[in-house]
Amino acid sequence: MARSLGFAAYRALTRRGPAPKLPEYAPRPEGELVWLHAAEPGKATHVRDLARRLIAARYGLRVLVTGPAEPFASDDPNLLTAELPPEHPVATAGFIAHWKPDAVIWVWGALQPNLVEAAAASGCPMYLVDAGAEGFDTRRDRWLTEVPKQLLAHFDNVLARSDAAEARMKQLGVPLAKIDRTAPLVPGGQALPAAQQDVDELSQSLSGRPVWFAAGVTAPEVSAVLTAHRRAQRLSHRLLLILNPQDAAADAMATNLCTLDALRMVRWSDGAYPDENTAVLLADLPDEIGLWFRVAPVSFLGGSLVTGQGGQDPFAAAALGSAVLYGPSVGKHLDAYRRLANAGAARIVNDAESLGAAVTWLIAPDQAAKMAMAGWDVVTEGADTMERIIALVQDGLDARQDGPN
Repeated sequence: MARSLGFAAYRALTRRGPAPKLPEYAPRPEGELVWLHAAEPGKATHVRDLARRLIAARYGLRVLVTGPAEPFASDDPNLLTAELPPEHPVATAGFIAHWKPDAVIWVWGALQPNLVEAAAASGCPMYLVDAGAEGFDTRRDRWLTEVPKQLLAHFDNVLARSDAAEARMKQLGVPLAKIDRTAPLVPGGQALPAAQQDVDELSQSLSGRPVWFAAGVTAPEVSAVLTAHRRAQRLSHRLLLILNPQDAAADAMATNLCTLDALRMVRWSDGAYPDENTAVLLADLPDEIGLWFRVAPVSFLGGSLVTGQGGQDPFAAAALGSAVLYGPSVGKHLDAYRRLANAGAARIVNDAESLGAAVTWLIAPDQAAKMAMAGWDVVTEGADTMERIIALVQDGLDARQDGPN
């Protein structure tokens, strides 16, 4: 495709001066790698969920995430992050030569010409998803319309998140056959794993007892959680609290307070199941949060009653059918809590008294079920868009594997 005069001028301008040094990148891992670029600020959760779903959908796939700033840290070895190269033709070509992506997903807009051109030159399939009209509204886009037109021609498919975005894509020359009008990309919960045998055996041992779960409770929150539990027990004496301490300090605090308050406690790590006299089950083993969300219709998410923690992602609870209670300090996941609260799937509490009152209200099965259904609607809101993206990438990677070497 012949380059436009505007693009040629851009290339000449960005080529001035010596080629900058590339950042120190980790070695490219073996196997298939998808490069996912998050161009829109403030959408780290959206991109994280998409990356993890891609990884889950294809065995051995690695996903490299870039953005205006590093979107998030990850302990998943299949999910990588890297700094973008400078917008210099030599640097962008070096970035693509290093990572050798098997597919590219560009989110939103704000296309970087040299980076997009370098990716297109590698021959890998490219997808623009969650395209927003505002992502193509810079001064350069308005005055040099041939530049975004040339760049958009490299994408195999464009998913527009609004009518305005769809109209903008058409205005910029994207063929109708390449455009899909999809719902906006929104984060949703992934069902955390749990051994079905544990779910069945624990459910049987509970014998229909009402249960609530306090997840990731910090040491300063333990007293409030136990006070709330005692309050709720006044109206439901068989109520069981499953308490998951965030760390060793919270574990020690819970143990001491249960002893002082004569609350009978058993530890999950001891292999003990709760009986009729158990008031607190201490869920002290890692990586079993999915089990507790499955058996508890109501969950309080810790790190939210104290400042400085920022709360935790509520979509994991909502995805497994648990009504969500949370404190006022959830700055790290404010949009997620807002979405759930607006739908009636989450309720804010401020202290032990309001937490106890909320638990008392929600242990009625019909109340928890209403919130759970509302939560399910929220976490599945963007499912069709996610599935569409995953299907496109799967098809592109399959075609690349079947193509000539």
